[in-house]
Amino acid sequence: MAKTVALCLLYLLPSGFCHAQLLHWQRIDSLYGVLPGSVHVYRSTDSLEGFPSVAYYVSARLKDKDIQFSATTGQGKRFTPEQYYQIEQSPLVVVNCTFFSFSTNENFNLVVKDGKLVAYNVTSLRGTGNDSLFYYYPTRGAIGIDRKRRADVAWTFTDSSRRWPYAFEDGPVIAKGKDTVPSIYSLNDIEWKWWKMRTAVGGGPVLIHDGAIRITTREEQLFPDSRSNGERNPRTAMGYTRDGRLIILVVQGRTPGIAAGASLQQEAQLLLQLGCYEALNLDGGGSSCLLVNGRETIRPSDREGQRPVPAVFLIKLAKN
Repeated sequence: MAKTVALCLLYLLPSGFCHAQLLHWQRIDSLYGVLPGSVHVYRSTDSLEGFPSVAYYVSARLKDKDIQFSATTGQGKRFTPEQYYQIEQSPLVVVNCTFFSFSTNENFNLVVKDGKLVAYNVTSLRGTGNDSLFYYYPTRGAIGIDRKRRADVAWTFTDSSRRWPYAFEDGPVIAKGKDTVPSIYSLNDIEWKWWKMRTAVGGGPVLIHDGAIRITTREEQLFPDSRSNGERNPRTAMGYTRDGRLIILVVQGRTPGIAAGASLQQEAQLLLQLGCYEALNLDGGGSSCLLVNGRETIRPSDREGQRPVPAVFLIKLAKN
């Protein structure tokens, strides 16, 4: 029997008073075939701040050893989530993750598969205007799961000569210099640690840190047009709760009259109300797509349907 969950989503009115909107989530596991008891699918079609909305999320218990968390890349090619579903032999969940280049298919964010870095962050961005002689060294948000099935969201920096990403747990680093290929020493004397994850995918910006909304768009050198932060778009995000659940959220958008999408602030509010202690935005727009047992949740916004992407995050049944 479907289970309905009502969540209270708070918005600030111009007067400064709080207005509470009830957001109802309905559990719809039965629409997606056979699922383990630790994995559930929810849907909401409530309006979001007066605009039509369609959103789904998957909740999966991190400690359940009957499921595995993984990621994979197209190894220089891009495939649709449906194609990854076939390539990976029918996983439970397939969801898009990293930003990427349309022309070269290069991932712009890290991907860790089976404890190995298989894609790297963009490590330098040329400045503009008075800073055109310098390069900025962004530390981009990522979410990972270690061998003990503990999740973490951190700001990361990668070096192709190192096995593990560098992680900054307290906040992103803002640094610049004249080297096009920086090392960790180019980021100044900031405390970091090796991020020894079994599985990880990157995106940005971080949306929730230590149980509070903290959207680090500017610090991660993302979306230079600040207006884009408030635009409603299709969204993909991941986070985790303190009681050990992984949350994968997708919000449909660009569907006139049906789904307007969400801003980064709205996306962060949704994740916070779902109980996320830390959470991360992933590539959105036409890339947003979540499959459960090979079946679509939101409708992709590209006219052609599912967009080919160079990497996906996966949940699979464990092999006995």
